[in-house]
Amino acid sequence: MKIIVCIKQVPATTEAKIDPVTKRIIREGTQAVLNPFDLYAIEEAVSLKEQCGGEVIALSMGPENAKKALTEALSMGADEAILLSDRAFGGSDTWATGYALARAIETIGGADLIICGRQAIDGDTAQVGPVIASKLGIMQAANVMKTVSAEGGSFTFHRMNESGFDVVRLTAPALITVLKDINVPRIPTLRNARRARAAEIKVWKPDDIGADPAMIGLAASPTRVVKTQPQTSRNTDTFRIEGEPRDAAKTLAGELLRRKLF
Repeated sequence: MKIIVCIKQVPATTEAKIDPVTKRIIREGTQAVLNPFDLYAIEEAVSLKEQCGGEVIALSMGPENAKKALTEALSMGADEAILLSDRAFGGSDTWATGYALARAIETIGGADLIICGRQAIDGDTAQVGPVIASKLGIMQAANVMKTVSAEGGSFTFHRMNESGFDVVRLTAPALITVLKDINVPRIPTLRNARRARAAEIKVWKPDDIGADPAMIGLAASPTRVVKTQPQTSRNTDTFRIEGEPRDAAKTLAGELLRRKLF
């Protein structure tokens, strides 16, 4: 089975700053980490490889220093890593990013299963995975919380919904985005960490994936950030309601109404 796991290097949440002119995150000189949701995507990909055989390819798009995130994926058990990196990709929103990653996946030769983290913490849009699936014209399932079976080109997953979960069945090629409930990411062994540091990470340019210049970068991105502002701090005042349950419930409801919380 060939599995491609799409990952992203993101600014550490405490370090993220916004350019006042472009309204975009300033990434240069900012501490970066592997997107936390992607740890679970990598773990699921490697676990499936261990169960079913095959290979795992880690794929990312970003600046040269995004190799750090790919090295982490290799240390967890990915077999190969590819980075899309070029100034022409700069400023890509989720639509343009999804297009570029889809072109890279086609260049690789496709995959039986593509796994993405649910969302990236620097945007929280949860859009890139579905965009990739749409561009490739393949089946997809978002918010996957458990892999039930994966054999013979057929997959069964539990997909979280508001009241529990759905059972979904997909046939290869397919794409899923995963939640943190799906597994516990492994700690890389020393041997794998050393192997990862010595591994070659391929760097592809737009021409390497046959990307249309009009479909990548800021000019190809329909999203426009109009305004940004710091998140307002939450009121942490607390109080204890005493008395009988019925009376306490009435007091609580009255307080919520007074504060216009519902």
